[in-house]
Amino acid sequence: MSAVPPGWRLRIEESLPSTSDLLLRLAAASEPERLAILARRQTAGRGRDGRTWQSPAGNLYLSLLLRPEAAARDLPAWSLLGALALRDALAPTLRDPRALRLKWPNDLLLHGAKLAGILCEASAGQGEQIEWLVIGFGANLTVAPPLPDRPSACLADHGTTPAPEAVAALLLAEVDGWRRRLERDGIEPLVAAWMTHGPDPGAWLTLRGAAGETSGCYRGLDSDGALLLETNGRIRRFASGEIAA
Repeated sequence: MSAVPPGWRLRIEESLPSTSDLLLRLAAASEPERLAILARRQTAGRGRDGRTWQSPAGNLYLSLLLRPEAAARDLPAWSLLGALALRDALAPTLRDPRALRLKWPNDLLLHGAKLAGILCEASAGQGEQIEWLVIGFGANLTVAPPLPDRPSACLADHGTTPAPEAVAALLLAEVDGWRRRLERDGIEPLVAAWMTHGPDPGAWLTLRGAAGETSGCYRGLDSDGALLLETNGRIRRFASGEIAA
């Protein structure tokens, strides 16, 4: 198993309701940053918008706590960071890493099917600075639970079965690397890297948001990570929503 990067504390639990829920409580109780919690199973895992995240044994369920010196308005950068770190941790396990694609805002696809999801939750302190940030990762390593609205995938179906502990160690190292780059160079390198691994330029996408559905040609990400779609000859910017399957 790969060694956990220096400075990280990796806590491994056989079973938890949710790694993120536990870490949220610890964050509110002033737990220092760089604590990561790995569960072999979850009984109440959750994804975006409170959806249930099925959590059979063998997959990755990991949440980590950060306390970056950053403004709350910069949270989209940390969401991009989580996606890039997970993609880079899983890519070496595949014969063809190009089969991994990022789906805005928080999914990782393998040959177009959902392989992993990321959930970022944060609290802002005084002056609208980030007080704490919890990033939760769920990735299908050995089992691909069926989804009601889209295909799902797992690494085992493509000839690789990394252990969750090994993936966790690699992921924490990638988080450290991307964090150093973000703090040194700003969000621009993350936006550029995300677009390299995101949808094909000009792909037709449908975004579901609070105001309904919007379809258009993908035109990349804005400088702050917002999605750009061209509809009726006009490029529109979306800071929230979800791309349909």
